[in-house]
Amino acid sequence: MDSATSLSAEEIQQDSSQRWQLFIDAENEEDYFQNWLSLQCDLVGTALQGVLVVGNSENQFTPAAVWSASTVATERLSAVVERVLAEQIGLLVELNDGDLYAAAYPVIIDDKLFGVIALEIQAESPQELQLAMRQLQWGTSWLELLVRRNQLEDDRALQQRLKSAVDLLGVTLGEASFVGASLVFVTELAAACDCERVSFGYRRGSKIQLEAVSHSAEFSKKMNLTRAIERVMDEAILQRSEVTYPESEGDLLITREHEALSRQQAMASVATFPLFHDDRYYGALTCERGANKPFSTRDVEFIRAVVTLAGPVLESRYKNDLSLSVVLWKGLVSQFKAIFGPQHLAKKMVVLVLAAAIGLFYNSHGEYRLKADAKLEGAIRRAVVVPFAGYLDKAPVAAGDLVEEGELLCSLEDRDLRLGRLAKLSKYRQMKRQYQESVAKHDRAQAVIIRAKMEQSQAELELLEIKLERTKLTAPFAGLLVSGDLSQRLGSAVEQGEILFELTPLDAYRIILKVDERRIGDVMPGQSGTLVLSSLPQEKFSFVVKKLTPIARADEGRNYFKVEAALTELNEKLRPGMEGVAKIDIDSRRLVSIWTRDFREWLRLSIWAWFP
Repeated sequence: MDSATSLSAEEIQQDSSQRWQLFIDAENEEDYFQNWLSLQCDLVGTALQGVLVVGNSENQFTPAAVWSASTVATERLSAVVERVLAEQIGLLVELNDGDLYAAAYPVIIDDKLFGVIALEIQAESPQELQLAMRQLQWGTSWLELLVRRNQLEDDRALQQRLKSAVDLLGVTLGEASFVGASLVFVTELAAACDCERVSFGYRRGSKIQLEAVSHSAEFSKKMNLTRAIERVMDEAILQRSEVTYPESEGDLLITREHEALSRQQAMASVATFPLFHDDRYYGALTCERGANKPFSTRDVEFIRAVVTLAGPVLESRYKNDLSLSVVLWKGLVSQFKAIFGPQHLAKKMVVLVLAAAIGLFYNSHGEYRLKADAKLEGAIRRAVVVPFAGYLDKAPVAAGDLVEEGELLCSLEDRDLRLGRLAKLSKYRQMKRQYQESVAKHDRAQAVIIRAKMEQSQAELELLEIKLERTKLTAPFAGLLVSGDLSQRLGSAVEQGEILFELTPLDAYRIILKVDERRIGDVMPGQSGTLVLSSLPQEKFSFVVKKLTPIARADEGRNYFKVEAALTELNEKLRPGMEGVAKIDIDSRRLVSIWTRDFREWLRLSIWAWFP
C-alpha cells in the first residue's frame, strides 16, 4: 500500500514538472493560456474543470483555454463567468447541495478587464475554498506578466520604428533639392525595410512619373520596368488605398498591375503607399521584396509612418525647385478651376461679390478730396523787441496770455536814465543862463557858441525823454502772446533788438497746409475745403485756398509744398498753433480712380524706372 502511494506521488510530481516546462516553453499566447490554466487547476488540486475567457480589442470576450478532468467539459461555469464580466468582482458560487463550487476571479490590468478565470472545484471545507480563491488571485499575475511583456515588445518596436522614421526624415531634410531628397529617401528606406527596391513617383498632371529608384542615380523613362512601376502607383492612387501583393486576408482591392510587376520580378512581394496632402494624391511609394519575405503588418505600419513624415518634405522640395513661371501658371490654373469648376462655393461667392463691387464702384462717382496736415497761425505775428540795451525790471505777462491794446508787457530799469535826464536838464539850464549873460553883454560870438551847445543838450535831453518813454513795452494791439516768458529773467541784461514777445491778433487767422508734391498739381487758389482740429474734433471749419508757395520742403522722407488758406468764419474757440487735418475739395471722380490712384502712379513710375 505504501509503495503504491509513493509511486502515485512521484507520477504526480513528474506530471506537474512537465506542465511547468510546457508553460515555460510556450511559443504563442494560445499555448501560454492553455498551459497556465492546466497549472492553475493542478495547483488547486480539487478542480474538476476550468475555463479562461479573454477579451479582444473590440471588448468581446471568448474562451481562450478550457481544461477538464473528464473527457467532456460541462457548461456550468458560463453563468458565473457572465456575472463576473458584468460585476468585475471575484465570486464563489455553490453549484449543488453537495460539495461542488464555482470559483471565478476577474483579471484586471491597468483598470481594464482583461479576462476571467473560472474553476469548478470540489471542496469539503471552507479552508479549501479560501486556498482555491487565493491561488486564482496569485495566478493572475502570470497573465499580467504576459500582457506587460507584450506591451514592452510593442513599445520597443514602436520606438525603433519612430527612431528609424525620424532618422529618415532628418536625412531627407538635409537635401536641398527635390531630386537629391527623393533619391536619399528611397535609398535609406530600402535599407531600413530590407527591400530590394523602393521607388518614388510624383504626379504630373493626371499620370504618375517615376522620380527616384533606390540605389540608382539614373534610370530610363522608357524602360518596361519603369512603366510597370508607374502603372502600379496609378493603380494604388485610383483606389485611394494602400495595396499589397500578395493580398492580405479580407482585402477587396484590385491588384492586377501589382501581380504583373510581381511576376515580372520573379514573384516578388510588392506594397504601394499613396501620398496624400491638401485634398489630393500627389505621389506614391512602391516597395519590393523577395517572394519569401512578404510585408507584415508591422512593416506596413512602419512604412506608413515614414511616408506620413517624409511625404510633405518631398512635396515641399518639389515645389521649391519649380521655376517662377511654373508656380504662377499653376496658381492661375488652380484658381481658375476653383472658380469655374465644381465645389468651392465660397470662392465663387467671393468672386461674384468682388465683381459686383468693382462694377458698382467703377460706375459710381464721388467727391475727390485731398487730405493734408494743417496748422492754424495768426494772420499777423508782431514781434516786441528791446529798444536799447538795459536790464529787465517787470514782466507781468507771459506766452499764452490775452492782452489788450496798450497793456504793459514788460518794463526796463530806468533809474540811470532818470539820473542822466536830471544831469542833462541841469546842464541845459546852466547853459541857458550863460546864453542870457552873453546876450546881455552883446557878445555875439560867445552867444552863438552857447546856443549851439544848448541845442545839443536839448537834443540829448529829448533822447533821454524818448528812452524813458520806451522803457515800458506795451501791446500794439489786442491779441494773444504766442511766445515770450521773462518771469525767470528779471534783473538780467537784454541787448538791443532782442525779441522778447510775439503777439498775434485773435480776429485774423491763416491756415498752413502741407500738401504732398505728388498732389500739388490738383490744388489751385479759390478751392474750398474743410478743417478739423485735433483739439476740436467735433467741429468743422470751412476755408478757401489763397496762395501756393512754389518751394518744396522735406519732412519725414517726403517733399511738401506750403499752401495758405483763409477761414471763411471766425470762432472764439480758435487759437494760433492748433493742428489738425484739412481736406480740399478738388472735383468729382470715379471711386475706383480715387482709390487706386496711388497704386497706378506707383506702377507707372516703376515701369518708367525699369524700362531703358
